[in-house]
Amino acid sequence: MSPANPGQGGAGTVVRAPLAERWILRDTGIGGFAMTSSLSDCLSREELRVLSRPTDWQGAVMLAGDIALVIAAYALAIAWPNPLTLLIAIALLGGRQLSFAIIMHDCAHRSLFRSRALNEFVGKWIGGAAIDAPFLAYRSYHLDHHKYAGTDKDPDKGLVKDYPVTRASLRRKFIRDLTGQTGMRELIGAWQNPTLEAKLPFLVFQLVMMIALYAAGALWAIGLWWAARIFIFPAVMRLRHIGEHGVAINRLDTEPRNNTHTTHANWIERALVAPNYVNYHLEHHLFAAIPPYHLPGLHRLLSERGYFDGYEGASAPGYRAMLKKAVRADQTPRET
Repeated sequence: MSPANPGQGGAGTVVRAPLAERWILRDTGIGGFAMTSSLSDCLSREELRVLSRPTDWQGAVMLAGDIALVIAAYALAIAWPNPLTLLIAIALLGGRQLSFAIIMHDCAHRSLFRSRALNEFVGKWIGGAAIDAPFLAYRSYHLDHHKYAGTDKDPDKGLVKDYPVTRASLRRKFIRDLTGQTGMRELIGAWQNPTLEAKLPFLVFQLVMMIALYAAGALWAIGLWWAARIFIFPAVMRLRHIGEHGVAINRLDTEPRNNTHTTHANWIERALVAPNYVNYHLEHHLFAAIPPYHLPGLHRLLSERGYFDGYEGASAPGYRAMLKKAVRADQTPRET
């Protein structure tokens, strides 16, 4: 969904509606209707204006936190190299690779920084570069996802079209991820017909990281980044896709509370699989221009004012609970 324009009507509006228009009758699907509040009843124009205001310093703090965790992961493995610390470092780096993907995502929306130039530079040369994703191509693709969410035209629909799946199918998917099969397939695909222009940010990012590790006397540690990219990052991305739309109430409904899902995360989940408030995905689809660091506040306001009442299936209390929703009650195989 495109960022809401406060001056226009539609699902994203915050113009105060007449009292009779502030409530929506929603078909419950079980022979009745539930009264649910509209966005205009729950959020004022001024509140939206404040929430939608990015700042360069908050964007910088978020980016610095991601970089600091990368440094910490390397430092742990370099200072105390043993199987346990290496595994912890790889897991942390896999989560930070997702965090760089989210940095790219937020810069594509021009919502991480107030400065447009900072959004463009960081999105291309740090966020996209870290995961070898072309920033401008990603932006075009991703904005189509927002435009067509809840319809057959959504370019991301293939990522989650089969959910919920059987327990055996979900297990096979994560086994493919954690054994490197998915990661190797992605890497091979990413280097089909490469161009220097497209790959330059990635190559520069890798060079800077290698120089830093060489200066620390631990060039070998670059292998931890690649172990995370091949064995952890695909699984983390799969969790993200499932949690955002795979367990939504109804993916083929243009109402965001039906086609998008939020997963609450504890501090461990935030460190490993839910960085940069990416788990507040329903709130992001309601207002894509709101910076990620304001999404928890938006969620709190809307929850307190009853916007999610009647849509309890639109969120999960954690990633374990979210994955339970990704498994069908009927365990008869229908796909692989």
